Amino acid sequence: MSQPVSSPAAEIAVDCDLVRSLLRAQHPDISELPLQEAATGWDNFTFRLGEEMAVRLPRRTATVLQLQHEQKWLPVIAENLPLPVPSPLRLGKPDNQYPWPWSILPWLPGETADVTPIRDDQARPFARFLRALHIPAPADAPANPSRGVPLTHRAASMEERMHRLEQKTSLINSIVWRAWNSGLQTVQGEPATWIHGDLHPRNVLVQSGALSGIIDWADIAAGDRATDLASIWLLLPTIESRESAISEYGNVPSATWLRAVGWAILFGVLLLETGLVDNPAHAKIGAVTLERIAEGPH
Repeated sequence: MSQPVSSPAAEIAVDCDLVRSLLRAQHPDISELPLQEAATGWDNFTFRLGEEMAVRLPRRTATVLQLQHEQKWLPVIAENLPLPVPSPLRLGKPDNQYPWPWSILPWLPGETADVTPIRDDQARPFARFLRALHIPAPADAPANPSRGVPLTHRAASMEERMHRLEQKTSLINSIVWRAWNSGLQTVQGEPATWIHGDLHPRNVLVQSGALSGIIDWADIAAGDRATDLASIWLLLPTIESRESAISEYGNVPSATWLRAVGWAILFGVLLLETGLVDNPAHAKIGAVTLERIAEGPH
């Protein structure tokens, strides 16, 4: 049986001095702007460059292809989206200082939604964003091995995690198990659409309770839109706001919504279990998500 793991370690050290050196070599016209470390995620380092840009660099080999997908495809879909997204402004190349491609992005204002919660009245704008994103993807769109796939592909590892969490928390209850099993039993009969793939609160920006941007598109792929629809339970604070988003999104087969709740459980369980190891912010997101699933709608 697998065990909960901490955040993956970076395979290379990246600091402001290295980023400054890369900028001087490849983008000298902006290389002397103020630079500061902004965030370190599972997959990427982010540095703020001046007031309006950010530099994004992979932390490990396994995520390099994801960054390249983001570089290629986000500009293609960005113009059709009703919320700001960090479509790359410039690209960085590997060199003898740093072995992988990297990006210069616009800096989007706001705080992440786990810090500044979304207001209830943002449910409909968020649903409209999802609807605009979920259009048919071209034949050469990337696939993602863990997002947008049938839930059954994730079932064995997720149920191990759920059984472990049952020993630590009351959040894995009969309502959650029933909703999980309902999602597993559905048949995915819809064509693949574009998906963000990782729409948890730390990838959604908010200003004064209003949506201000959607970031971290490393998992962009063609797949089951239920993966993204799960974000309704990860992000929206009340039953009424979640019902409003579901209504605004429009006509969707009931099986898709059952899978969406299943994906919400998956994200909640992953964030809670891994967060309990070394990331309290993630653990809190996971716990709140599972509480919302118990509340409904489901």
